[in-house]
Amino acid sequence: MRFDRPPPGEELNTGEASEPRQAATVIVMRDSEDGPEVLLVQRNPEQRFMGGAWVFPGGSTDEGEDHARAAMREAKEEAGLTLDAAELVPFSRWITPEHVKVRFDTWFYVAAAPPGAEPVCDGNECVDLRWMRPADALAAGEASELMLMFPTVKHLEQLVAFESVDHALDTARGRTVEAIEPRVVIREDHAEVLLPGEPGYDD
Repeated sequence: MRFDRPPPGEELNTGEASEPRQAATVIVMRDSEDGPEVLLVQRNPEQRFMGGAWVFPGGSTDEGEDHARAAMREAKEEAGLTLDAAELVPFSRWITPEHVKVRFDTWFYVAAAPPGAEPVCDGNECVDLRWMRPADALAAGEASELMLMFPTVKHLEQLVAFESVDHALDTARGRTVEAIEPRVVIREDHAEVLLPGEPGYDD
């Protein structure tokens, strides 16, 4: 993925890498007649870090708090959803590249939306929310209708393949979560984000 300048709040770091903060995110899903939908919340545009971006509910862990409970707490604070930590299934783990100043070591979980749940954004940290099919969210991002961050895009690309919430949960239960740390490669006129295994990642 190429960008000419870092997204909001993602300042490039040319010095020693900072220690990533522990964080957790939950991909809340529900079934619809047209396929599974995911919950995206819009961060307050006035926030310095990722202001205006559409993301999955999540944030930093509190001291002594495990990742699943942090994801559950963030879903409650940002979207008014009460989730059971025991029903959150680990999906992936992403570490912010060393070339970025603000870094996170984030566990992503997937969970089914509680039956009949109607999420409500807090109006402070998050100012809007939408249920969207992953393919529709990606299309909106491509059309610049939604600001999507790199990890969000990469997760949506995976979520497109699931036929139902149960399909996503079953797949998550059967996978081994390994840390993914993208690299930012500085070119002459732009920066490029590479994933492990992509050409140039190990250069």
